[in-house]
Formats: sequence, structure tokens, C-alpha cells
Amino acid sequence: MDDATSTAATLREPAPNAPASCASLYTTSAFWRSLPAGMRRRWWLFRPFDLIARHWPVFRRRRGVLVVRMDGIGDMVLFRAAIDHYPAIFGVDKADITVLGCASWGSIADKVFEGFRVRVIDEHAFARNALYRFRVSLWVRGLAPAVAVCDSYLRRALMSDSLVWVSGAPKTVVSLPYVNESTRVEFSYYLSQVNRIIDTGVYPTHEVSRHFRFISAIAGRVIAPQAPNISWRASPPPIPPGAPYAVLNAGSNEPGRRWPIGFYAEIADRLLARGYRVALVGKSGEIPDEEARRAIVARPGAIDLTDKTSLAQLLDLMSHAALIVSNDTGPAHLAMALGRPTIVLVGGGHFGSFVPYPPEAAPPTARFVYQEMECYHCFWRCTKRATKFDVFPCISAIGIDRVWSAIEDLRARETAGNAPLRAQG
Repeated sequence: MDDATSTAATLREPAPNAPASCASLYTTSAFWRSLPAGMRRRWWLFRPFDLIARHWPVFRRRRGVLVVRMDGIGDMVLFRAAIDHYPAIFGVDKADITVLGCASWGSIADKVFEGFRVRVIDEHAFARNALYRFRVSLWVRGLAPAVAVCDSYLRRALMSDSLVWVSGAPKTVVSLPYVNESTRVEFSYYLSQVNRIIDTGVYPTHEVSRHFRFISAIAGRVIAPQAPNISWRASPPPIPPGAPYAVLNAGSNEPGRRWPIGFYAEIADRLLARGYRVALVGKSGEIPDEEARRAIVARPGAIDLTDKTSLAQLLDLMSHAALIVSNDTGPAHLAMALGRPTIVLVGGGHFGSFVPYPPEAAPPTARFVYQEMECYHCFWRCTKRATKFDVFPCISAIGIDRVWSAIEDLRARETAGNAPLRAQG
């Protein structure tokens, strides 16, 4: 801890009779919270608006629970099963729980969180635009929740924690986040003002395990982790009727996580040779080789759906697929939560935190294929690629035959019945 933070925030150990899941509590002085040293310029830019929103008068009776989920599609999927326990552990009706989520999955939120109240915001605008942030903060303040909750581990204080804080809820419960030196000051500011911090485990504990440890601590009893599951609508897929089809999700907004498109082409050829149709999905801008992409979709039996499906239509497509092969992206988690046979190409940046799933929460229809390297857990700060546009070595090292073996394993399972899950290391 640097000089600015060491005198500003201290860690107070929990009382001897505190639950084992209770984290050390952050304590700061009132003076430091008024003029906190070490904050980024953006925090000071936002501070007047946040303070006004935080102290905006609210005359309605406080009720219900605000659940802050400022994260991506995959994170939302991993959290989904845990929220079903919130009505019981907080003693409220499902309709009195508001999920504050991100626009990236807003189009499917009403169905995925059916029965809960859902409000989504543009998370990028909230992090950058002071006026937009102010409007959102006023709405959160006006919601007047009795309880505000955030259990994300890898989160940003200026988004998730500031929303919990600005709500002014009399009871605030958060998980102990991942804190490093660059984020310690901001987290110290917000964590010192919550009622309860729950330690969900050391890195790299899987997110599903974290979510269920969090609700177990609140409930005062062990609630066993559950595999992600999404109940989706019974709509036909956005392709013509025909032979069974496989979905190839070859894109990613992170160039490093894109398994080489030539490898996908070989998988497509093998699937087509066995009588499957192949649907290529994603955004064309996230598939780096346009010529290779066109060559795949030009094959007889291939269907080009790049740039042609909404998120809801993608779920319609995947819910009827015989197989999904995907990079480590949000759609991979959606596919597994739909219960479809899914192959996920896994790298080492956060290995074990998001994928592979732990055995107790892994669907039997999922296979995780990876090539372990000594540099795993680099937090995607890879030093082994020439440019930020290159594929991570741990991704490109995954061989075609390894992936095909996992596909054959799933095909055998479909024939023989439920086989135990195996991560393909």
C-alpha cells in the first residue's frame, strides 16, 4: 500500500464471533472521505454529481432490493441461478428485486430475469459521461431500495460500488473485490461505507462458486452451487428447416481470444462432411480474416449469419443447435446455460475464474478445451505476442484434433446417454 492509502484506509479484522465469510472491514476517517488522496481525475470530475445524487431528498418508503450487475453477458449468465435465492434470503417478493444491468444484455433481460424488475443502462456512458451518470444516479437514488447488493469480484469501483453507494440504501452488502494497488484507493473509499463485506474466496475461485458463497453467507446456511440455466422462449431458429446444424462463434471483441479462423474452417469441413449444416455467427469485424470467413460460408451447407442476428435471435438459433463451438465469449456461456452441446476454447488469462466451470456447476453438455502454459493467470496482459491484435499463444496452441476429439466425445454422449463431464486439458 502506498503512502497515500496507508494513512487513509486501514483494515479492521472481523470480530471473533463474526461469520467465517465476513471479510476484513475497511475503515477510513471522515476527513479522508471528504478529501480522499490518491483519487483519479475522473473520480473528482464525477464527485459533485455523485454527491448531489447521493443526498437528493427521497420521501418514499424504502423497500425492496437493488442488485447491481455492471458486467458482461457471460458474467450475467454465471450469476443468474443465484438470484433465484434472493427472495427467500432477503425476505422480499421477486417483484421487489430490481436488477440494474448493462445494455449489452438488455434485449434479453426481461425474459432471462422474468418476474424480477430489470433496468439496464449504457455502462460505457455511465463510466465516461458525467451528465448521463448523473441521470442514472438520480434514478437509483429515487428507487429508494432498502437493501443494495453487489457480489461481482472483478469489478470497477467507479461503476458498481458507486451505484451501491449513491442508492443510499440503509443496508448495503457487497463481496470483497479483487483489489490491486491501482484500484485500492477507490475501493477503500466505497468499501469503508458499506454495512457488510463478504469474502467469497481467493483468486481464482470460479464466479459460480463466489455467487453461491455470497448468498450462503447471507442465508447463514450452505446453498450448493448450481449449473447456469436459462429458460428461453420456444421460437424457431432464424434459418430454414433442414439437417441438424452446428453453430460456430468465431469472433470475440478481444482479438487475442479468437481461435484462428483457419482452424474453424477445418472444423466446419469435418462437420459438413458428416451431414451437419454449419452456421457462422458473430460480428464480421470481430473475425479478422474476411477472405477466410467468406470461404467458410461459401461451402455447400454453410449459412452466413454474421451481422444478421440480434442477441435474442442468437439464443433462438443456439437453443435448437446440435452443437456450438465458441471462443471464450458471452455466447459460449449462453449456449451452456441453454443446455446445448457446447465446446469452449479456453485461454489462460483468468483460467478457472470464468471457464472452465467447476465440476459442481458444469453442465454435462459442455466441454472446455485448453492448452495449459506456464504463464496462465496473466490477466490477459500477455507478453508473448507481438501486437495487441495477435492471438494469445495459449489460444492458438489449441489443436484442431483436440477440439474435434471433444466434439466426438459429445456426439458419443448424445448416443450413449449422460456421460460425466471432462475438461479437455
